[in-house]
Amino acid sequence: MELQVLVAAVNEEVNKLAEKMHLETEAVVVNQCDHFAYQEYLHEGKRIQCFCMAERGVGRSRNQALMRADKDLCLFSDEDIVFYPGYGEIVKKAFERMADADIITFNFKVDPSRATYYNQAEKRIRWYNYGRYPTYAVAARTEALHRANVSFSLLFGGGAKYSNGEDSLFLHDCLKKGLHLYAVTDEIGQEVYRASTWFKGYNAKFFIDRGVLYHHLYGGLAKVFSLRFLYAHKEEMLKEISLSEAYQLMKQGIGEGKGRH
Repeated sequence: MELQVLVAAVNEEVNKLAEKMHLETEAVVVNQCDHFAYQEYLHEGKRIQCFCMAERGVGRSRNQALMRADKDLCLFSDEDIVFYPGYGEIVKKAFERMADADIITFNFKVDPSRATYYNQAEKRIRWYNYGRYPTYAVAARTEALHRANVSFSLLFGGGAKYSNGEDSLFLHDCLKKGLHLYAVTDEIGQEVYRASTWFKGYNAKFFIDRGVLYHHLYGGLAKVFSLRFLYAHKEEMLKEISLSEAYQLMKQGIGEGKGRH
């Protein structure tokens, strides 16, 4: 099996990116900048395809890379990921061992303030535990994604109308299409810390955007999950906005997601 890394980048020098990320496998890089261009080069004997796009939105970059993926396995990534030596073999061996898996999530070392998960045990990912994984944790059988016809939302994520959540929506759609998702404990790289491009604090937009996301994720249960979310994170998130205000904002977002303002 061959692995291809699918990189979403913004304003990067693409001819230096493979070395910066310690890539050891083939890659498709989609770099959002101020012009359209294509180039490719070899890095350690591996083909690096680079598409420069004068557009914005991380979902667009992921979709552009995914539709060009042509190897057995693909691993989503960002420009600020640095891989450990041998990551490609670790990913391939995991899929060889788990013949039932369409998608496998791997561990990455991240700044504690950005940590949303760490796989402590090998397990199946289901409806109740899929929402914690960032896209760069996700590797997949390319054919399974293409066959399921899944893609990333253009409404959510950096550069889109609503802040984050494109990763959760993608895994939600994969589960809905019947794909089998697993988590393993292997750590294959680290994220180089940088300031968030979308997070501006727990303000009104944060809670409205979260409400829109929850409508798409949970449908008729969005209000219940909104309350659960607010109670679980009230110490961290509700220092300037009260719980009732935050809930009203999330309900406003749910209505916006339904198309009713």
